[in-house]
Amino acid sequence: MCVHAQVAMNWDDLRIFLAVARTGSLSGAARQLGIQHSTVSRRMQKLEQALGSRLLERTSQGYRLTPAGEQAEKAAQQMEHEVLAVDGTLKGRDIELSGVLRVTAINNMASTVLMPMFVAFGREHPQVELHISVSNSDASLAQREADVAIRLTNSPRETLIGRRMVTVASALYGSRHYLEEIRGSRKAPRWIGVECCNFHRSWTRENCNGEPHRFFSDDTLLTLAAIREGAGISFLPCFMGDLDPVLERFQDPDPQHDLGLWILFHPDLKRTRRVLAFREHLTRAVQQQRQLFEGRSPPPSR
Repeated sequence: MCVHAQVAMNWDDLRIFLAVARTGSLSGAARQLGIQHSTVSRRMQKLEQALGSRLLERTSQGYRLTPAGEQAEKAAQQMEHEVLAVDGTLKGRDIELSGVLRVTAINNMASTVLMPMFVAFGREHPQVELHISVSNSDASLAQREADVAIRLTNSPRETLIGRRMVTVASALYGSRHYLEEIRGSRKAPRWIGVECCNFHRSWTRENCNGEPHRFFSDDTLLTLAAIREGAGISFLPCFMGDLDPVLERFQDPDPQHDLGLWILFHPDLKRTRRVLAFREHLTRAVQQQRQLFEGRSPPPSR
């Protein structure tokens, strides 16, 4: 079987195959590509029929590559590299402030403090078609599923370029009513078990003194809602906790919990005008909210 010659005939099928190989499941590939599970299954069957070989075998842990699949993956990765290189070269020549701009950001920022900044950019540049998606993975940039990523990290991937826009502080929060209750009774606070990210999970483990959790959340917006309802205390970024009139700080920010807010993009897009315009717009807008991100804003009126 000459895999490279045959898989080259349909890049779309090949892209789906790579997504299945990387995620280990049809459903994971469907989520990554934003298509239906049935479409992934159908296209994989089509590709295997075209090659005359099975590329995947199902196990209890998901799908794994057959020997033919491993050969196809190498050829597919080479083709992906060639396609993305051409795509990046063409995008790098963009001189018009127009076209599609795909931005990925974490949910708790995209839906709150960053949304007014996104909308303002759209108003200033109506010829740019702005697509906002929610993701915590840098793979979307490497595979060109997004043009720009906004990430909270102190160690961005070396293969990406970008700028640290501001420091984001975090603090421990509880509802005003709940904090009054535990202070009056001198009871130990209940900790919400958080599974939204490694940062909050590790900070909670280090500070809860081994207290068991009876309530868990895997999303920061859910954690915020749980804190508001008196479920307990938890870490939140100050740009969320300080703006909510129902919440109070249980402890002030600790510098060891500071994270950088980065705007990142692929090196091939470093001369693309709409990417650069978005970077400058967002950096200015974030700087105007610097005190909020750094946890130095006065609390809202109670």
